[in-house]
Amino acid sequence: MTSRLLCLAVDCRNTSLVTRFWCAALGYEVVKRWTDSRGTEYVEIGREGEPMVLFQPVPEEKTVKNRLHLDIVPRSGTRESEVERLVGLGANVVASEPDFHWVVMQDPEGNEFCVLHPRT
Repeated sequence: MTSRLLCLAVDCRNTSLVTRFWCAALGYEVVKRWTDSRGTEYVEIGREGEPMVLFQPVPEEKTVKNRLHLDIVPRSGTRESEVERLVGLGANVVASEPDFHWVVMQDPEGNEFCVLHPRT
């Protein structure tokens, strides 16, 4: 017996802010909003046939580098044009080194992710 990945959970302070950013970045939609027994609202986003992302509010701000991050690729265009689009959505570039095939970025709350060249 094995398990399957249900979703990637992301801690955040402002679920509305990160939900808007990641929905626009990935072309996802809000799939579900739900509240736990303590009144905390969670937001799930997704797209048919692709992994879901869950945003869960936490009281503390991000203080160190993520141990787990997303690697994303543009559906069309170049890595550079995708980085530019994501900056326009509120992300910022952390590192872009010519030796590497990725650009390290942060979402509006500082969660790191990488943008790679398109895959064929």
